[in-house]
Amino acid sequence: MRRKNRWTLASVLAIAGAVSMTGCQTQCGPQLGLLAYPIPVSPYFQDKHEDDYWVHERYERAPILGPIVDGAPPIAMDPPSDDEVMRQLEETHPVEGGIPLFYTVQRNNVSMTKELIADYIDPPRIYPLIGPAQLHHAHYKCTVYFTEVTRRGWPLPYTTVDEDAREVIYIDHDHLHMVGNVNEGLMTDVMAHAH
Repeated sequence: MRRKNRWTLASVLAIAGAVSMTGCQTQCGPQLGLLAYPIPVSPYFQDKHEDDYWVHERYERAPILGPIVDGAPPIAMDPPSDDEVMRQLEETHPVEGGIPLFYTVQRNNVSMTKELIADYIDPPRIYPLIGPAQLHHAHYKCTVYFTEVTRRGWPLPYTTVDEDAREVIYIDHDHLHMVGNVNEGLMTDVMAHAH
């Protein structure tokens, strides 16, 4: 009888040891409940976050450039890029989305012109967290030429093509220039206007 109990105890310990070696445990670490299962997320949200970061990194920051040299013409920043113009156009006149087989709009054969319409500099003043600086304004008129194809699929399917579609977008590139070699007269004048 003792032999039978020992044999039973040895078999139970062997089975328990084998089960613990396989990784089949009922509890291992903290329990997450429903959070332990993967939740599907639409790629739309990832694209939106990446797009927002792209726009913030490239177009929503105001750079601070070096001081304007006496006697040299003040040079504005580069004109808007094609990407910036198309993003601005999509923001004001969106065509993304649509309903396939019911209503879609496409822009094909896109070309654009960029024209500097205003370029001027404000007098120096003191900006919080920056110090004395001048605000440089550069206003651009961007005309986008494209072929617009509109497809409607219901109730009667038809397609319209506008060969000479155009949109005008105005983009402002404002940036700051540091004020270099500030003398006493200019500094007191700036401080007097600030108060």
